[in-house]
Amino acid sequence: MLRSRWFRFLTVLLFCACAGISAPAQMPPAPGTAPAPGKELTVERIWGQPSLSGQLLNGLAWSPDGQRLVYFQKSGAGSKESRTELWVIEAASGERRLLLSAEKLAALLPPDSSQPTQATGLGRRAPARCQWSPQGDALLFDGPTSLVWYDLKTQSARPLVSGKEPLADPKISPDGRWVSFVRGHNLWLVSAVGGEARAFTTGGREEVRKGELDWVYPEELDSKTAYWWSPDSSAIAYLEMDERAVTRYPMQDFSSMTGEIEWMRYPKAGGANPIVHVYAAALAGGAARVMDTGAETDIYLPRVEWLPDGKRLAIQRLNRAQNVLELLFADAASGASRVILKESDPCWINLSDDLYFFSDGKSFLWSSERSGFRHLYLYNVDGTPAQQLTRGDWAVLGVTSVDEAGKTVYFTATEKSPLERHLYRVKLDGTGFARITREDGTHSVNFAPAGNAFVDTFSNTAAPPRQDLLRADGTRIAALNENKVAELAEYKLSPVEFTSVTAQDGTKLNAMLIKPPDFDPARKYPVLVYTYGGPGAQVVVNAWGNTNFLWHQMMAQKGYVIFAVDNRGSTGRGHAFETPIHLRMGRQELADQRVGVAWLRSQSWVDSTRIGIWGWSYGGHMTLHLMFEAGELFKAGFSGAPVTDWRQYDTIYTERYMSRPQENAEGYLSSSPITHAEGLRGKLLIAHGTGDDNVHFANTMELLNELIANGKYAEVAFFPGRGHPVSDPPARIVLFRRITQFFLDNL
Repeated sequence: MLRSRWFRFLTVLLFCACAGISAPAQMPPAPGTAPAPGKELTVERIWGQPSLSGQLLNGLAWSPDGQRLVYFQKSGAGSKESRTELWVIEAASGERRLLLSAEKLAALLPPDSSQPTQATGLGRRAPARCQWSPQGDALLFDGPTSLVWYDLKTQSARPLVSGKEPLADPKISPDGRWVSFVRGHNLWLVSAVGGEARAFTTGGREEVRKGELDWVYPEELDSKTAYWWSPDSSAIAYLEMDERAVTRYPMQDFSSMTGEIEWMRYPKAGGANPIVHVYAAALAGGAARVMDTGAETDIYLPRVEWLPDGKRLAIQRLNRAQNVLELLFADAASGASRVILKESDPCWINLSDDLYFFSDGKSFLWSSERSGFRHLYLYNVDGTPAQQLTRGDWAVLGVTSVDEAGKTVYFTATEKSPLERHLYRVKLDGTGFARITREDGTHSVNFAPAGNAFVDTFSNTAAPPRQDLLRADGTRIAALNENKVAELAEYKLSPVEFTSVTAQDGTKLNAMLIKPPDFDPARKYPVLVYTYGGPGAQVVVNAWGNTNFLWHQMMAQKGYVIFAVDNRGSTGRGHAFETPIHLRMGRQELADQRVGVAWLRSQSWVDSTRIGIWGWSYGGHMTLHLMFEAGELFKAGFSGAPVTDWRQYDTIYTERYMSRPQENAEGYLSSSPITHAEGLRGKLLIAHGTGDDNVHFANTMELLNELIANGKYAEVAFFPGRGHPVSDPPARIVLFRRITQFFLDNL
């Protein structure tokens, strides 16, 4: 998805990043006005270490009984003294202790020659995550090619798998006897007590994967795995993904003397998708049974799980147009299936991970956007509706925990404000609705399996994220990670101002501003507009924006006003707010961004001749639309990794919003910036990584040819081998030095 994995943690949170170069573009302070105190940010410091956003604890993993939480704690990030330790905290008391020292943790996995040498000089790297055994007496650690079982009672490590062949997606069986993983495009099993690993599936290969996801399912359907253990550990259900008909796309290695090509399967809009089937196979042996998911194979099977009885599978089937979603129950032994529930939408359906089956086998929880906002519904197991649990002009974002004994569902939602994210609860009869988190801002929660406690990762625009351990009622057990960054106080940071602008039809569009620290309303300021604008993302939120936010603060220090508006098509305000972009991506977004700029031009402190715009990915796409079709408004623009022609992008994302090009040729034409390239007036800079497997480098090359054909010029910055985000610090620093200088010179 255009948010890509780069944007996935954000929702898209705030903005993006970099710093200091040559002569500042800002005007001198007005006479008699003292400059704001404090240091100025630089690109090098924003992307330097230690991070100005602090350091979050990662790899959080709850014990099965919810009484203990382990986490990885890093110190000295980016230095030779970098260390990672494993800690455990008691949920009841908040007492914590060191579980594995940095030395012991790094020694768990064998050396990995592809990783940079650690401070120990042994070429080892500390694991980044672990899993609890179902009995809570052991931890499973995984590396790129190895699995290690760590016994908590004896404090001893036992290698389960080692070698040179990459492995992925390890899981422990529910009974704790087996560890499964993907290797060589097949599923493998190894006993938790050791021994030789054995292949559970055979015949898997690059073009026919068994138990392994392809590129497009995780990217666009947010699929997280391609296999599932039955509750009693007697069988495994898995996806077979046949990609033989999917186009092979070449990715060239420009660092090679001979320009080697790596081929990837990439289904482009209107082209062939992988054919996917669900199989169930018993550990005891015998042939795998294919589940009946219908005669039509040009579909998506994005979600699969076992029912509590261990005899049936719940399979979500989505049609190619992505406007009909069906929940199927399939008998694992026979493969026979029937439709239990059906959702349809005139535009498209957004998937969720909210399906939950109650242990008594009588009912399940489901979420739907049928009202225009995602809400929670209780269904009987036969698919008949039982109870609507939530309602209102706000959206449920996701179910986080279900307390069956207490008959309570916990979930995150935007009920307080679309600019914030909070934790809520509601009873299964629809009563007892209440907000649990109280502080204004964005809360992301990680619940214990028992539902007794959760980790709250909280931030707002005034402070980097911190992590607290809380009881289910919201009372604090312990401050897990205060994450105070004292250095931030040394910089003259400006407060974020939230406002709204009104579209011609009366729709309120949320917007935000960052003004220079010494802002004087009697002066005129240049404005830098930030845009993303695409579905599934939101930039106007009350959350810390990391390096992106700090770069905007740096540009404000240089005399620019920073502005952003969330147009229709963006997330956070319900499905009805998204759908105006259907079949015409870029049209509604362009109109709403124009409204934002019109509001800016009406402000007495804005220099309307010096407005610039920038964005990355879908934001780069929107920047091009605005530079080409609203060029009278913008003096300069920067576009990063843009889609320039929607025929170049993948099936699932593009067709969800645009249908297939065979069915919407005019829509594809008008929605692609390349169609409007002749309209470029201002200065334009485009950056792209040549190794971008998401938005292919060809998008930018195709656009450059069209600009040349129209006698237009754009500056370019290419990053050899870099992917969609151009994320490594050296490249990031060079990139944002270039962006900063571009705006200083042209805005």
